[in-house]
Amino acid sequence: MEKRGAMVRNKRVVLRDYVSGYPTEGDMEVRKGEMKLEVPRGSKAVVVKNLYLSCDTYMRLLMNRTAVELLKPYTPGSPITGFGVSRIVDSGHPNFKVGDLVWGTTGWEEYSLIANPEALQKIEHTDVPLSYFIGILGMPGMTAYVGFYKVCNAKKGDTVFISAASGAIGQIVGQFAKLMGCYVVGCAGSKEKVDLLKSTFGFDDAFNYKEERDLDAALKRYFPEGIDIYFDNVGGKMLDAVLLNMKVRGRITLCGMVSQYSSDSKEGVTNLMHAIYKRVRIEGFAVYDHFDEYHKFLEFLLSHIRKGKIVYVEDTAEGLENGPSALVRILNGGNVGKQLVLVARE
Repeated sequence: MEKRGAMVRNKRVVLRDYVSGYPTEGDMEVRKGEMKLEVPRGSKAVVVKNLYLSCDTYMRLLMNRTAVELLKPYTPGSPITGFGVSRIVDSGHPNFKVGDLVWGTTGWEEYSLIANPEALQKIEHTDVPLSYFIGILGMPGMTAYVGFYKVCNAKKGDTVFISAASGAIGQIVGQFAKLMGCYVVGCAGSKEKVDLLKSTFGFDDAFNYKEERDLDAALKRYFPEGIDIYFDNVGGKMLDAVLLNMKVRGRITLCGMVSQYSSDSKEGVTNLMHAIYKRVRIEGFAVYDHFDEYHKFLEFLLSHIRKGKIVYVEDTAEGLENGPSALVRILNGGNVGKQLVLVARE
């Protein structure tokens, strides 16, 4: 156990400069440093030891020079940030004590000083893996829950299509849809992922979009009568093809558009008129608007996990020094399941 006030080594992952195309490991750098394990006198800050860090596709947006709504870009030369699971090692805040396990936004470093810890969530259920709190029981799980149950307006018997279906969010959405009695098809970028969708997550079918020359024809094979719900994680060409295959009064839920995250992306959508022809409802959402429902979501999902009704697959990179390669891997689709970085074991 770390001693309060001790000076410790503190490796950090920093962004070298803003990125315009697809990021590479060279756009980030692991730097050595030191940190005193003590909050400033009189502050309500906390010092945490980071245990797990989450790799999420939205982090690509923060590497752009310009800000996007809800999110501020990273500062070159400073540690990048993201969701993490951490342990409190010093606290000036009355709601947190030394030894508490928490999850929330933290730095990509071994130890972080969090000046405003009010947004951190305490971890009180330790009968499940701690890493779940940056995955199925954290932001990705909450995103799947809100997107499917509040936005999709799903009904038993609906036909559901999910892109990036084996990722942190898609794998959960597909299982929610199966629990509701929907017909579910997902797409992914490798045979391994396609097999995972069918054998582990229980999808009715799945396909490798990289092997399809004509996405419109592929969707017509799997949905001959059309799609009721499309849960979109990629945008671009896939969304364009889906618009041709929606049922009348179908619903498209916009969760993410990874094909558009690079500032030089040229993938556009040309078939929007079909949303008018078929009276399709298209709705985007941000999980940050719904965190007031987190505890309701947590109890719901914990019950399903404990009963074995929902499973989760993780892809773990060990060591902070492997953080940049893990983040690049998820942006290139090389991960299988939820990508995370193990920084330190408890």
